[in-house]
Amino acid sequence: MLLKWQRYRGGIMGRIEGVFARRKKPAFIGFTVAGDPDKDTCMRAAMALVEGGTDILELGVPFSDPVSDGPTIQNADERSLAAGTTVDTVFEIVRQLRKKTNVPIVFLTYYNMVYHRGIDRFYQEACEAGVDGILIADMPFEESDDVYETSLRYGIDLIFLITQTTSNERIKKIAARAHGYLYLVAVLGVTGVRDTVSSGAINLLQRVRKHTAIPLALGFGISTPDHAKVCAGAGADGVIVGSAIVDIIEKDLGNPDNMIGNLKAYVEQMKKAL
Repeated sequence: MLLKWQRYRGGIMGRIEGVFARRKKPAFIGFTVAGDPDKDTCMRAAMALVEGGTDILELGVPFSDPVSDGPTIQNADERSLAAGTTVDTVFEIVRQLRKKTNVPIVFLTYYNMVYHRGIDRFYQEACEAGVDGILIADMPFEESDDVYETSLRYGIDLIFLITQTTSNERIKKIAARAHGYLYLVAVLGVTGVRDTVSSGAINLLQRVRKHTAIPLALGFGISTPDHAKVCAGAGADGVIVGSAIVDIIEKDLGNPDNMIGNLKAYVEQMKKAL
């Protein structure tokens, strides 16, 4: 595993880095909960996102207490867990997706999941499965030393959240440790569809840009083509959509074929807006 990181550091561009290096417009980052509503349907949904044009696929590792997420994603976590999804299942989903796509895959998880399995073991298995980045939603930057060193060892991008309440000094410290992209939280609160992109989100984007050249992706509350246009116009390197995608999945739980078509069409619409 050390060899992979040495090659990565030696000039071989990682998949996430490649997306932003090649882009001519903001990247579309699509999120779904791994195993929602079951393993097979989740994999079909993930591939629909990819076929629709998703540049980076975020998979939520289902957790019983997802404190950063609103009701939509909480419900998806519950459906996934009820279907028997475990961390082993999530790694298997990634391994199967890697047989079909080279799109970068990022985990969004919580520290309990990583710590319980063992930091080194979690990252080693993620690396072997084909994961490109990991965002631990409830891990403070100040407590990230062990995870940071492990992410370097396995060549997995460590992605951090930055919110509107993050100080400039802290932004500098976070940016110095981040790889892949920074996830800028566009709202004050949890995930969920919003009516507009707030001026606070745009101000955050402009403020963080002064301190780093790492790609900046706006997420939380972004759901419509108009939202995507606003983010692109403000200079975002990427937009992250989660709840709107999970909504589509939830509305068609009884009709997977319709779900797949709607997911692909939604991503195509958002990509066009960007």
